[in-house]
Amino acid sequence: MHPEESVGTLVKRWREQRRRSQLDVSLAADLSAKHLSYIETGRAGLAPPHRERPFADLGIAKDAVHAVLTGMDPNPAVAVNVRWDLLAMNPAMRPFLSDLPEDVAGPPVNMLRATLHPDGLAGLLAELESYGTAAPSGNSAPAGDLVVPLQLTTPYGDLDFLYGATVFGSPRDVTLDEIAIETFFPANAQTAAVLRSLADNRLHVELHVERSSGMVRA
Repeated sequence: MHPEESVGTLVKRWREQRRRSQLDVSLAADLSAKHLSYIETGRAGLAPPHRERPFADLGIAKDAVHAVLTGMDPNPAVAVNVRWDLLAMNPAMRPFLSDLPEDVAGPPVNMLRATLHPDGLAGLLAELESYGTAAPSGNSAPAGDLVVPLQLTTPYGDLDFLYGATVFGSPRDVTLDEIAIETFFPANAQTAAVLRSLADNRLHVELHVERSSGMVRA
């Protein structure tokens, strides 16, 4: 095997060493014998790599992501790529990311780093200590017997979440295929109350701004 040898040359050598015909190999590889012949002679080759498109260029799919994020309110939700970089978030998520230190905030914001970094959101030790414990008590999540909750240490106290992921079905674009929408659902009554309070305060501020700008009329 030499570095300058083409893929077609290598395929042909492999086939001949095993005494297999083009028809035999093409049937096993689910392609036509003609196409296999083109590969071996260099008339056909590997497809060019697909470029990753920016999230902003996804058109109606981007609108669908924002629709899902908006619909999850007052539960925090984010859209991330395969590297866990933040692509979009709903208003409910902003209070949790607004005070991240510069060395954690990016850009881009990486949700794994923001969640697990000691200076980020995570009470990682509390989560690890929750593995294998007895029945939950106090502020522990009542769903602890079903899943391990994610406990975040935030300016609003220790909050317990269950989180789920939403992906696009049958994507035909590599960028779209790598997008996941993560939603953080409250795992106990205290966390739910905090999320409702944050949502109410946000709506109050937005209404005040609209009234101050003259957009709301009696």
